Amino acid sequence: MTLSFFDQFMSPVYMGVPLIALALTLPWLLFPTPTHRWLNSRLLTLQGWFINRFSYQLLMPLNTGGYKWAMIFASLMIFLISLNMLGLLPYTFTPTTQLSMNMGFAVPLWLATVIIGVRNQPTIALGHLLPEGTPTPLIPVLIIIETISLFIRPLALGVRLTANLTAGHLLIQLIATAA
Repeated sequence: MTLSFFDQFMSPVYMGVPLIALALTLPWLLFPTPTHRWLNSRLLTLQGWFINRFSYQLLMPLNTGGYKWAMIFASLMIFLISLNMLGLLPYTFTPTTQLSMNMGFAVPLWLATVIIGVRNQPTIALGHLLPEGTPTPLIPVLIIIETISLFIRPLALGVRLTANLTAGHLLIQLIATAA
């Protein structure tokens, strides 16, 4: 069976079931579950210690207003780390190489930051649409251009991330094939 180098990025299917669903649910099985015991097992203690240290390192540079984002950031980072670690295993599929997954994470988080920025500080958020010192005749055109660039940003960053991951995997496969 002759395969091309790009076949490694196809979403694998086994008996009609897409394996991306399995790859996305596997990291959630590794998260600790609450227990009613006084003492936890070693695995739960280790997971709790790791999550606490990870959250501490993540929130150390932030002010107290950013602490409300702690849970979503920590869970998202741990989820992505476990997905990428899953991709290191041989004959496994890394879902983060798919554009749909990258866009699925990028668009809601981008939209949340834009909406919260406009809600909390509307003058500063709208001030980014017009560079300082713009000549008066160019103001309407620049507002339209900056608005379009604001809406294209998550798409451009998602495509760049997917292209970089794809290029890295292709390079590894080319080197492995040559060796």
